[in-house]
Amino acid sequence: MNTILVIDDEPQIRRFLRIGLNAQHYDVIEAETAKQGLEKAVLESPRLIILDLGLPDQDGQKVLEQLREFYTGPIIILSVRHHESEKVRALDAGANDYVVKPFGIQELLARIRSLLRQQGDMDVLPEVFDDGVLHVDIVQRKVLLAGAPLRLSRKEFELLRLLISYRGRIVTQRQLLTEVWGKTHVEDSHYLRIVIARLRAKLADDPAAPRYLETEPGVGYRFLGGK
Repeated sequence: MNTILVIDDEPQIRRFLRIGLNAQHYDVIEAETAKQGLEKAVLESPRLIILDLGLPDQDGQKVLEQLREFYTGPIIILSVRHHESEKVRALDAGANDYVVKPFGIQELLARIRSLLRQQGDMDVLPEVFDDGVLHVDIVQRKVLLAGAPLRLSRKEFELLRLLISYRGRIVTQRQLLTEVWGKTHVEDSHYLRIVIARLRAKLADDPAAPRYLETEPGVGYRFLGGK
């Protein structure tokens, strides 16, 4: 069942979301405090959670951390906090997406659909990605572009593999640096920019209109999976 838990203390936001989500045949559970939200996440097992950061009884960032101790489904942060540091902190703590208020319901619905489509296969790393143009064999470590082999360095391939495994989701710079270069390099963002630039060049991917590698400025990168 497509049940969505909305944790937000603003009645008008909950009503707006309820109307929009019900119209798309989602069942909506509502909570106006952190305490209620955590309880309903345990009892109702929603497929997706929408979480506001400005809750009256506890900061939403703390609630996110508590949710990730037991909840494995997608979490979308919905907040007026627009600073990059807030986005990065939430995404590093396990949020799948971050939407700034005010927002359009159609954009939010598109993000929800994307996350729910991914939910079924996020636990299993795909052995092969193939959209008819780009072919990436994770096991054989082979990459083809329009049928022609691409030579990737070890770091380039590991970065591409990691982004593909989280396709459709933002992966923060900190996570990418930690997993590809190690914990001692979490501040070396220039490493990441260099390898991303090389990957884009080899994939013939235009950063202004990306087919594969999309930049979330100041936050991280998303593998689009082809358009």
